[in-house]
Amino acid sequence: MTTAPRIRAHPESCPYQRRLDRNPANFAPLTPLTFLERTADVHPQLPAVVHGGARLSYAELRARVRRLASALEARGIQPGDTVAVMAPNIPPMLEVHFGVPMAGAVLNALNIRLDPRTIAFILEHSRAKLLITDSEFAPVVGKALDILDRRPLVVDILDPEFAGPHIRLGPLTYEELLEEGDPETPPCFPADEWQAISLNYTSGTTGNPKGVVYHHRGAYLNAMGNALVWQMGHFPVYLWTLPMFHCNGWCFPWTVTLQAGTHVCLRRVEAAAIFRAIAEQRVTHLCGAPIVMGMLVNAPEAARRSFDQRVRMMTAASAPPAAVLERMAALGIEVTHVYGLTEVYGPATVCARQPEWEALPAAERARLLARQGVRYPVLEGLEVMDPETMRPAPRDGVSMGEIMMRGHIVMKGYLDNPEATEAAFDGGWFHTGDLAVMHPDGYLEIKDRSKDIIISGGENISSIEVEAAIYRHPEVLEAAVVAKPDEKWGETPCAFVTLREGSTLTAEELLAFLRGELAGYKLPRTIVFGELPKTSTGKVQKFVLRERARRL
Repeated sequence: MTTAPRIRAHPESCPYQRRLDRNPANFAPLTPLTFLERTADVHPQLPAVVHGGARLSYAELRARVRRLASALEARGIQPGDTVAVMAPNIPPMLEVHFGVPMAGAVLNALNIRLDPRTIAFILEHSRAKLLITDSEFAPVVGKALDILDRRPLVVDILDPEFAGPHIRLGPLTYEELLEEGDPETPPCFPADEWQAISLNYTSGTTGNPKGVVYHHRGAYLNAMGNALVWQMGHFPVYLWTLPMFHCNGWCFPWTVTLQAGTHVCLRRVEAAAIFRAIAEQRVTHLCGAPIVMGMLVNAPEAARRSFDQRVRMMTAASAPPAAVLERMAALGIEVTHVYGLTEVYGPATVCARQPEWEALPAAERARLLARQGVRYPVLEGLEVMDPETMRPAPRDGVSMGEIMMRGHIVMKGYLDNPEATEAAFDGGWFHTGDLAVMHPDGYLEIKDRSKDIIISGGENISSIEVEAAIYRHPEVLEAAVVAKPDEKWGETPCAFVTLREGSTLTAEELLAFLRGELAGYKLPRTIVFGELPKTSTGKVQKFVLRERARRL
């Protein structure tokens, strides 16, 4: 059972403490910025970036990053200033992950699906000094800027792969900014690894979003953790299906660069584009929410392309249904399930495969692989605990508690929000708000968000358990379950279901199927068919569904 580690210091009189201090020869602050420098030194001619017909080597990528960093400094960006970026997965979005912190600034990658008011709030709250924005988003960004009393300097990205009008908001373009920089400027690294490297805002489903602050040390270590848990060797070909604005692309801008991989950019995530990139660029790795898996397994034949290389996909959010895992395997794509939050740099646990699982029946293997798993090697503590007593729950696969984390890849805290930071770190652990059980083998399995548990007639019902049962019906494409207020029971399960194209499944037929899968009190009292509302990262917006259920 995991408990807080004991901390013991050597006394000052200890000979190992005397005259053996840190100095430039034996200590350097950890930062993922060094990954680009090393890879460009060792493999300067290897392909770093693919974007449409454009190609960049690692030598060229480093030159552009150094130009960006020196140009930002020349424009008055100081250490600790915020530089916001609004762009899809294109080369400038990769470059800012190195160039902005290399100028000593903090990168705030904005969600490209946000509304003007939220964008304005983030720009104001983060005190952004400069905004780099892709011209596709000029209409929404322009409205956000009109709300602000103080506008940041705006730099426009005119991506040749964007077919629409290039609307300008600022006095110079991104390429013009780079021309102001010097590719020979020596790289600049942080004096302290605890310095902020990036700022990522939570979804803000209730009230304003919170600004999650990452440090160089955490970004360095989680980037390495990604490579370790995924057994990502040298020279991967990584397809950018996961938004780089989401937890800094789960730290993969730094991971792929560390491994001297090729970043295959994808401006728009579509099934045909994904299959084409996998086949033509010989992609080996990609990440994404379950919606991306659904996009692939349900793609029409005309959109598909055959490939013969091994492809690995990392997915998070809800557990992949067994049927989806089997269909992904049939496509030739091996899925690894991870779990994390914005506050822990993206993925922090992984469902590590055990060799003996390969001999199990497909359904049982899929059930084990759908668990959230064990901690990343760079996360020091992971436990399911009672949030009141802070005591670990029994590892019996039944006793539920809140997932707690501690260690290197937990955020610095929330920007300008000491109350929320203190609450998140209460008791010396980060409180995730997710409810789970711990199995006897030490594998974590999420049962629900604390706010998503349905309490019906005094019984706790896991929405995830009901969703998993619904997914087992072959005609179901997607499902989400929330609580619906009920005068008699307090709450009852309400299911929102998306059916496969052409399906004529009725609510009565689905209920008849579920009676063989669930206890009677867990059955949905209401079933609504239709498309599910999602965030830009593919997560179902349950707060929207709760409001819909309340009005039914």
